[in-house]
Amino acid sequence: MEKKITLSVKDLRKVIGRREIIKGLTFDLREGEVFGFLGPNGAGKTTTIRMLVGLIKPTSGSIHICGYNIAEDFQKALRNLGCIVENPELYPYLSGYNNLLHFSRMINGVGEERIKEVTKLVGLADRIDDKVKTYSLGMRQRLGIAQALLGNPKVLILDEPTNGLDPAGIREMRNFIRFLAEKEGLSVLVSSHLLSEIQLLCDRVAIITKGTIIRTDSVEKLLSNRERMEWRLEPYLKGKEVLSSLTKIEEKEDGMIWTEFNEEKIPHWNKQLVEAGISVMEMNRKMPVLEDLFLELTGGETIE
Repeated sequence: MEKKITLSVKDLRKVIGRREIIKGLTFDLREGEVFGFLGPNGAGKTTTIRMLVGLIKPTSGSIHICGYNIAEDFQKALRNLGCIVENPELYPYLSGYNNLLHFSRMINGVGEERIKEVTKLVGLADRIDDKVKTYSLGMRQRLGIAQALLGNPKVLILDEPTNGLDPAGIREMRNFIRFLAEKEGLSVLVSSHLLSEIQLLCDRVAIITKGTIIRTDSVEKLLSNRERMEWRLEPYLKGKEVLSSLTKIEEKEDGMIWTEFNEEKIPHWNKQLVEAGISVMEMNRKMPVLEDLFLELTGGETIE
């Protein structure tokens, strides 16, 4: 069954001065999915997020959150949205509880019971009465997410949620975001410069460059048919000649040769190389990674 669309962006554009920054973006988020939003420097990723959360107005196009047009029903739309743009803004000399209490007063119908719910949800029940200045960076991130969840939103937007975290903190945050999507049914949009993390975390990914989305698909489909075989052959030139007569090859700067991964043909290629007097020094199966696709699609631009 098709999952419900919770965030719908259609033909979104933003012009600043004479420059068109965002050029007709269209994408949807579905209930219970984690959606990765990737873009190199200057791609328009941050500008798009600021439009999604109502910090700046689009020049044209539409944003619907749970069916509400953000331009026409701003309050109803934003009631279904939680977000952390860049770093969570917290009061370090207040306790975690008093931070949540302060922000809860800005949201109608949010009381002590909801504060307890989100505190438990983000795993801070044991430390919620401690001052935020004593929290680790990961705990501050989780408190920021608790703040974003106070109003019980259907859509959560996280800008660089693992920024500054150590490997253990990154894994913990990844598991928590997956929990929010799978168990709580939230739609989570995540922007990140950690491509390997996006590959592990997200169900679908949109790649944006120069204000345009160039690919949107599931991580699995984006990386399908991209598995490669890596060869180190001696002598190199003769080995390259023989292998290129058997299949398409790609030479790498480190002296390795890449071919497609074909489970049926590789034993035959290996046999042909050996019979031609080539020493096969290494054979490595290279699993596809999002970083390779990203660099290919964006022409090698760095991630934002």
